[in-house]
Amino acid sequence: MNKPTVDLIVIGAGPAGLSAALEATRHGLSVAVLDEQGSPGGQIYRNIRQADARSRRVLGDDYGAGAALVAKFLQCGARYLANAAIWQVTPQRQVHYLIDGRAEILHGRHVLIATGAFERPMPIPGWTLPGVMTAGAGQILLKSAALVPQGPVVLAGCGPLLYLLAVQYLRAGIAIEALVDTSGRGDLLRAWRNVPGALRGWRDLLKGGQLLVELKRAGVRHFREARDLQIEGTAQASALSFASGGRRRTLPASLILLHQGVVPNTQISWSLRLEHDWSEQQLCWIARRDSQGETSLPGIFIAGDGGAIGGAQVALLEGRLAGLAIAASAGKIDALQLQRLAAPFRKALVRQRAARPLIDALYRPQQQNRIPADEVIVCRCEEVSAGAIRQHVALGCLGPNQAKAFGRCGMGPCQGRLCGLSVTEIIAEQRNVPAAEVGYYRIRSPLKPITLAQLSTETPLTQEPV
Repeated sequence: MNKPTVDLIVIGAGPAGLSAALEATRHGLSVAVLDEQGSPGGQIYRNIRQADARSRRVLGDDYGAGAALVAKFLQCGARYLANAAIWQVTPQRQVHYLIDGRAEILHGRHVLIATGAFERPMPIPGWTLPGVMTAGAGQILLKSAALVPQGPVVLAGCGPLLYLLAVQYLRAGIAIEALVDTSGRGDLLRAWRNVPGALRGWRDLLKGGQLLVELKRAGVRHFREARDLQIEGTAQASALSFASGGRRRTLPASLILLHQGVVPNTQISWSLRLEHDWSEQQLCWIARRDSQGETSLPGIFIAGDGGAIGGAQVALLEGRLAGLAIAASAGKIDALQLQRLAAPFRKALVRQRAARPLIDALYRPQQQNRIPADEVIVCRCEEVSAGAIRQHVALGCLGPNQAKAFGRCGMGPCQGRLCGLSVTEIIAEQRNVPAAEVGYYRIRSPLKPITLAQLSTETPLTQEPV
């Protein structure tokens, strides 16, 4: 039986995926957009269609701007499949997914991976205790269900999201006990050489400055250059202790939100055996792609934070460029049209990327928060400590894949999402080799859990091939 075929399958309905779908449909391509969420928007514009006026005021203008994008997408003619969990993507561009308890298959002449980012793990002592979450999880609850902490909250780590969430909580009437910032003057000095180039992206820098001013005016305690972070408690988080300003401090807290930036979601690209490189600038793996977003596997494209962290505006522009490139590949526009239509997007992309080297340098995660002490759990699913991984290296373990055999590290339900980068860096440090030499987990399907009963229902969609 023939499998349903479309010109383009977009995986992810965030800024990159939506803008690519808009561009592709504008040029006459048949497009299907698959997304795990119940409504389009991705993490940046999560739940934007249901957000009321108060929620939009709390979450800010950048969040509200997503409403127009989502509205345009819903009118563009692309087929939108919400609540679709992708469990396999093949090199032949077959996308296998679960929807309404059924397993389905869709075939694309092109596939765009626009899965965005997830938060970098921050394995510090006590991070597995109840009462400890990531800042991103806190923001998801705020956006999706207007859920906020009942009492004062401590935010710890580094990165713009930490400041943004703190301001959003303040606007929602939540007391911020403190902002414990692991970045400081030393990071600023190291990043200084990136300042001239970043001035082209002055709007992004201004937004960050405004967040800090708002926090200061609200009287939020802001501890800088925090080191040796540790969450205290036995059955529940009770405090955050750290060193700052030459002394040890302890802040009582029942809810602690951790964050040290985001990294590309590369699970699908690794499963496809695409070529990846280690980015020393962003301390993560990025899939290799050309200026139009096409990867080492022809017909497979990546746009947005799933390729490299750039933010919402970069994702929008990369999605547009990928959509144009796919339209050209499908014969809908010629090379001269592609060049002409892409030119303004490329020009804007240079401006939008200008501040990124400065941001990456300013908020570079501290080594002690990426490569923890022996007693700290790294693989939460299988409860494997950093010390156990180092012992495996002493026994001959060379990389993350062997770590699975030595101690099941990375074999839990998250499939290495929460430990992969940490394991790579721990092994690299222990072996005294670059992270690029150590490599990453060999990601295999199923990317998401699927039962045998669900698998037995897998049939093509009922529509005729396009």
